[in-house]
Amino acid sequence: MTCVIQRVNGASVAVDGTTVGKCDKGLLLLLGVWQDDSEKDADLLAAKISKLRIFEDENGKMNRSICDVQGNVLAISNFTLCANYKHGNRPDYIRAEKPQRANELYEYFVCKLRTLIEGGVQTGQFGADMKISAMLDGPVTIVMDSKVLSGEV
Repeated sequence: MTCVIQRVNGASVAVDGTTVGKCDKGLLLLLGVWQDDSEKDADLLAAKISKLRIFEDENGKMNRSICDVQGNVLAISNFTLCANYKHGNRPDYIRAEKPQRANELYEYFVCKLRTLIEGGVQTGQFGADMKISAMLDGPVTIVMDSKVLSGEV
């Protein structure tokens, strides 16, 4: 799994002009699910994200986690993170997981996050054309790969 983690002062996602998910101070997560991903990948990412110290402490150092600051999360599925852009100018998504299994793993990831982050986790709508608004904080943006966390890469 690949996850783009962005520290935000607020974010929201809309489908057909209706807000379906939002967060205040916290994290905007974009999650891409690859064909060889499993629940183990979701477990690794959720655990790491919940403990990732990217929020400032009283001294202005990035030393606090999402749990420490009681922030919340907006998690959105994003298959385009699985793009193959090596050849040509039109990316392909052949290695992205099939929609049904990708949704199962995305939902599993969200459930795992909800057990770890008390501030709350909201979502987008899987497979929908979503419009995302965010006020990035910093900006702090980290791209995390579950295969790196597991030592496979």
